[in-house]
Parts: sequence; structure tokens; C-alpha cells
Amino acid sequence: MTSVKDGCSPQGQCGCCTVLVDGKPRVACVTPLRRVAGRSVTTVDGLPAGRRDALVDAFVAHGASQCGFCTPGILCRLAAHEDGADVVAVEASLLAHLCRCTGWRTVVDAGVAALDPSRSPAAPGPGSPAPTAVVDGAERRAAMEGGVAQQVGADVVLGRGGFSADTAPRGALVAVPDGAGDWAVAATLQAARALVGKVQGRRSGQRVHPPIEVPAGEWALTLATSWVEPGYLEPDASWCEPGGEPSSPLANGGAFGAKSDSPAPAAARMLADRHGATVLAVLSREDVVRLGAKRPPVAAGVRADGTGVLRVARTPGIAEAVASAGPGLVVQEVDVIGPPTSAQVRAAGWAEAAVLLAGLRAMRDGPPPAGRATATVSAPAGGTAEATVTVNPEGLATAVEVTVFAGAALDEVVLRSYVTGAAHMALGWVTTEGLAVDDDGVPEDLTIRSWGILRARDTPPVAVHLAQAPAGAPAVAVSDATFAAVAAATWIALGLPPAWPTSRGAPR
Repeated sequence: MTSVKDGCSPQGQCGCCTVLVDGKPRVACVTPLRRVAGRSVTTVDGLPAGRRDALVDAFVAHGASQCGFCTPGILCRLAAHEDGADVVAVEASLLAHLCRCTGWRTVVDAGVAALDPSRSPAAPGPGSPAPTAVVDGAERRAAMEGGVAQQVGADVVLGRGGFSADTAPRGALVAVPDGAGDWAVAATLQAARALVGKVQGRRSGQRVHPPIEVPAGEWALTLATSWVEPGYLEPDASWCEPGGEPSSPLANGGAFGAKSDSPAPAAARMLADRHGATVLAVLSREDVVRLGAKRPPVAAGVRADGTGVLRVARTPGIAEAVASAGPGLVVQEVDVIGPPTSAQVRAAGWAEAAVLLAGLRAMRDGPPPAGRATATVSAPAGGTAEATVTVNPEGLATAVEVTVFAGAALDEVVLRSYVTGAAHMALGWVTTEGLAVDDDGVPEDLTIRSWGILRARDTPPVAVHLAQAPAGAPAVAVSDATFAAVAAATWIALGLPPAWPTSRGAPR
């Protein structure tokens, strides 16, 4: 039953493997088989058709599923609700889940709409095919914002996005990293993990802090960022037949660029040839944290005229990315002991430069109203977003408003979903997200709940406005511009504190 996803086992923290046991939601990866003996276990595939279709309809109508990896588990939990659940009840249910793509608000809206249909117009059912042009527009917008080809629709909501761990042939050998630079191979995932003595992840409780010092100088403004975990839900996986081409670890989502250098495809191909059999190479959640690419941390100082120095962890392509948005910044790449980095991670380098310049503009314009600020950012590749963020005395955002200049919308539901997701990621990047890394450069926070990603309950409303595009204007991606604009507005509203994350006091 491939709708039941393994996002973190055996941490029991992501909710992707949620099923119903005698009608009650349970996280499968930490539920021993003996506890369900003689009981009824229901996956999303076995939900009553009326309840399942109502949920799927609402998720499609609200753009509440992007890659689709987390959604089947969320549907199972929502299906256990009584009709009439309100926003508070839905948010409480989602505390057991993580969704990295959608920014939560679309998921909450979809859940309320499905469980209380009087509050939202009925959506077209999954059995009612949309016109080809509509589907094409939705998938074009999704691919544009996500950076890879993506499916959109009911099958995605039901977890049928073609993930490598789901599509590997029966009988394939399974390989997992052995912690010493090689891979352990066995007949099953459990056997492979046993060979390497896999243990459950941990939360270190160590302080998160920027690993690079701000360069010396007379600066009008400084900023230092910490290690952060991209937090995509589908762990890297790829399978390959001997002499064949490995499957993509991206499946139905681009992992925000963090899987661009995934070790899984090369390992699958090498091991398939070595063993003369099909091999599925798959990372655990802990492997993803240790081996997966991270956003390069930076430490910068800028003068009032926009010139300055930005120090950044040595990363191929990062200097060019910074220069595309901050031509007045001298980039100094430095060796930092820590996990691998990539310039392919969402807006890496140029977003930091854009945020710094937005902060300077805010300083020149005078102090904004307390706790509220607006910033406008244009991405180097096109697309502009204007964001207004309001924060409370605890330093957390309470409202976000984004206007995007995306050209032809192609599909407004999908566009709003990606903009909302980018806003959610930006809020966390500035205020709460961080990854503790020890003195040897090894990540210490290995559990999903330890990274500070904002939960549904802690994510403020995000109002998205689509600017009118001139006739014939081409569609352009805007989610990265949104990410940078929301980060800048949040930082300004907080008073331009010199280090991120600004608050580790948020609920975790």
C-alpha cells in the first residue's frame, strides 16, 4: 500500500505514514504490529468513498497538495474528524504532521471546507476531468515554480506522484548509507538498516548560531545566517537496473533545489551493476540531514551605498548568485566545517543579497510602523513580489500579505499555493529555523521537530494578490521572489536584528 509514506521512520514525527486503526489515527512507523492484531487498519485507499472524495476535492480546489508525499497521511487524520470541524480543530490535528510545500494555510482551508462544506463552495470531483488546457496551465505553473515537471490533481493528493521508493520493482535489493562512505545492501529495507545499526534520530538541544563571523568594517547593516535544513518530506531514493538509468529522486517535487546533487541515483546505478540486480538506494531521515545539501550560511556587512562584503561557505556558483542581486557586494568564500552546501537550494545567495539591500532601503526611508514592514524584491530570472509582514512582541509573524507580478497566472490556485508555501519557508528562515552542527561539522539535530519549521497553528494567514498582467505578458516564476520579499519584510519588521534565526522561543 504505497499511499503510506516513510518520511522519518522510526521517529514518528512527520505524519506521512498515518493510518486509521479501528477508525483512530495512528502513526504506523512507531506502532508495533502486535498492537493491531485483530484490529482494522485503514489507509487513505480504504476510506469511505464519500469522505475520501470530499477531502480530495477540497485539496485540489485549494491547492493544498504540491508534491503529495505528506497528503495521504493528512487525509487519514482529517477523515477521522466529525463533520463540522473548525479551523482550530483542523490546526490541532495537523500538529502531528509536517508539510513543507504548501505553507499550511491551504491545507487548513481545504480541511475546513471538506469537513464543513457550508463554509466553502463545492469543488469539482476528482472523477470530473478538467479541460486539458486547465490541467496544462496548472502543471506549467507548478513546474515553473517548483523547478521540475510536476503533476497536479487528485492522484497527487492520494500520494500517487511516482516516488522512487513506491515504483521500485518488487524484489529489488535495498541499499542504505553505511556511515563510512559506502552502502549496505540487503533484501529488505529493515535488513539493510539492521546491517548498519540504524538508530532513531535525536534532537540535540544545542544552540543554533551562525558559523561565519561578520567581516570587520564600518557597516550600516550586518547579517549572519545559520545552518538550516531544507526539510523536504520525501527522503532521497532512486532505483536502477543493471546497465540502466537510475530513477529520479525528484519524483513529483524539486525539494527546493536541495536534491540537485543527491547521492542516491549514482549509488543505485553503481550497486545495480555490482550486484547484477535491481537496487533501490534510499536515505533515512537522519541520512538526509547528514548528507543532504544545505543552504550556504553567510555573514555580511554593507555600507549605506549598497557596497560591502559578503562572506559565504565555499560553494560552486554561489558568488555568481550573490552578484546577480548584489553587484556591489564583494564575495569572500570561506571554508566552513559542516554539511554539504549547494547554490541550487531555493534562491541561495541572491536572496541574502536582496534582503540586505531591502534592509538598507528601509533604513533610508525611515523607521517603519512598529512591528510592520513592506519589502519588494525582483528575482534575477524575472518575477517580482511585494510583501507586507506584521510581527508580534514575541517576534513571530501574525499576518502576511503578498502581491506578485507573475505575468500570465496560468492557474491561480496553483500559483497561490506556491506563493503561500514560499512565504511560510521565509518566515521560518528568519525567525525560527536552525540546525545545530557540532565542532566537527556534523549535524546534531536529526529529528524533524528539531529544525524549528513553523507548524500550521503558528503560521499566520497569508493573503495573496495577483497583479494584473499586461495582455500577452509571459508567465514568470514568483515563488523565489516571494521567499526573498517575505524574508526581507519580516527582518525589517523585527528591527533588522543581526543574526538569524531571530527567535528560538517559538513552539516546536
